Amino acid sequence: MTGMNLARKTKTDLMALAGCVIAFAIVQGLIMADIIGPFWQLNIILIGINIILAVSLNLINGFTGQFSIGHAGFMAVGAYLSAVLTVKFQLPFIVAILGGALAAGVLGFAIGLPTLRLNGDYLAIATLGLGEIIRICILNIQYIGGASGFMGIPRYTDFPWVFTLTVVTVFAIKNFIDSTHGRACISIRENEIAAEAMGVDTTKYKVLAFTMGAAFAGVAGALFSHYFYIAHPASFTFMKSFDILTMVVLGGLGSITGSITAAVLLTFVSAALASYPEWRMIIYSLLLIVLMMYRPQGLFGNKEISLKMFSRLTGGKQNGATQGN
Repeated sequence: MTGMNLARKTKTDLMALAGCVIAFAIVQGLIMADIIGPFWQLNIILIGINIILAVSLNLINGFTGQFSIGHAGFMAVGAYLSAVLTVKFQLPFIVAILGGALAAGVLGFAIGLPTLRLNGDYLAIATLGLGEIIRICILNIQYIGGASGFMGIPRYTDFPWVFTLTVVTVFAIKNFIDSTHGRACISIRENEIAAEAMGVDTTKYKVLAFTMGAAFAGVAGALFSHYFYIAHPASFTFMKSFDILTMVVLGGLGSITGSITAAVLLTFVSAALASYPEWRMIIYSLLLIVLMMYRPQGLFGNKEISLKMFSRLTGGKQNGATQGN
């Protein structure tokens, strides 16, 4: 990366961080003034958790070209281990979050080594089975509540925690993608055989992406369990993995801003259909069918929303108006 490109990238990141600070101040102010009620506070928290899950899965499925559908299993590991650390060992919340992320990352590494030599449908079946194995193991461990769930978890999760960790997740994955390691992952997605022929250690980078995605899923799990007071196996079924995958596909495989947009959109759809839960999956399915028919690459494909995009649109309109005059 040249000095000019690095300076431009740093400037863009600083502008994005400034926008995040402004957005945080506005939303936090509305919450403190009781303008945003409990129902929408809940959905704002869920939006942040879903963004973490969608962006971390996009690193695996979108940028590295794998097909994992067991993300809920890593979320469960983070949720339960962080709860054990705060409830059983009375450790601070930040330590519990880091512990949940570390446990999920280590498990992702252990699972990734043997399974990521598979491709396509075989990898999907393997990750689905491993996600269910994690859930079934949790069901049979009485130390963490078994089938009844782990109850009595303190509510440490709030908007500042969720917002901060969402921003950290997005920027960490964005900078990873922009690094040489991220470029190696993208080369694997584009053509694994060619990448290997050029000297890219494909197994190493697939495991690295899988481990990193699993770790951030553990962070989301820690936030989830410490907001709802309980970690229950029913919260981490295949349907949860399907929800996360839907966000990634809807936003666009290989687009971080697409995953963020889809997470916000689908969370609002779920909130709007809270009184009609039986319609939620029907609408999800219809969305996917329509998307695959008319926009198979997702809302944004592998493109990102940027200020440059808006400046081009604005510039194009101004040029058109000038030419018309």
